[in-house]
Amino acid sequence: MVFNFMKARPASPGHNLSDLAVGESGILEDFDMPQSIAEHLMNLGFVPGLEVLVARSGPGGNPRVYRVDGTEVALRRDLSRCIAVRPLGDAEAEMR
Repeated sequence: MVFNFMKARPASPGHNLSDLAVGESGILEDFDMPQSIAEHLMNLGFVPGLEVLVARSGPGGNPRVYRVDGTEVALRRDLSRCIAVRPLGDAEAEMR
């Protein structure tokens, strides 16, 4: 699925899903988008606290395919900028 129905409204300063490179993972933290869109993404498996992997990328890097909880979803860059993540390297460092 490709979602392209919102205007870009980047997440707060820090890392967002679009910052991760193909093959990198992060922990979902927060959504900076209308509640209806956030709820739809949560129904697809994008639940805060879960790990998300950047599986592959389309031509020019848009859209990208993200894998979360066994589901692959394609999101455009403008939507993925509105999803805050903590890169997995940062999450592992905090556990130590």
